[in-house]
Amino acid sequence: MNDLNKILREADCLYRPGQIHEALEDVASHITRDFYDKNPIVVCVLNGGLVVSGQILPMLAFPLEVDYVHATRYRENVGTDQLKWISGPHCDAKGRTIILIDDILDEGTTLAGIIEYYKKAGAAKVVSVVLIEKDRKRKVDITPDFVGLKVPDRYVFGFGMDYKGYWRNAPGIYAEKEEQ
Repeated sequence: MNDLNKILREADCLYRPGQIHEALEDVASHITRDFYDKNPIVVCVLNGGLVVSGQILPMLAFPLEVDYVHATRYRENVGTDQLKWISGPHCDAKGRTIILIDDILDEGTTLAGIIEYYKKAGAAKVVSVVLIEKDRKRKVDITPDFVGLKVPDRYVFGFGMDYKGYWRNAPGIYAEKEEQ
């Protein structure tokens, strides 16, 4: 456990809580402007999207339904593009606007797979929201509709993103210390 505490102490803080809050307010205002009258289903992409969704939902001052999905390409699927569906979706997407909220756009495989699922399920529109867009080449051609912040191609954690299963609860966005 001491090693995990040391990771946070020594990490580079890329964004502090106030900066994250401002970015989320900006994204929420754009979502409100574009979708307040669309009767959307806002879908939290677990696990990473949990913190982001919990922050942004109260900023959306219009009627909406909330759902969640848990699909991953990690764990036993590392190195593959195949998604493992763990849970959800729980609401019928047919004819509805779907607003997906996730923590980070990294390689894009997971988010692209979830978007494709909703399109095949008959959603009228599928919109993607990510707190963090990593500056890197992606495995799939995907551009999020709304981005809060951008980070360099480094291992980042905090505010929903984990460091080896820990520190999703870190209040800022941190990058693992680079080797000198």
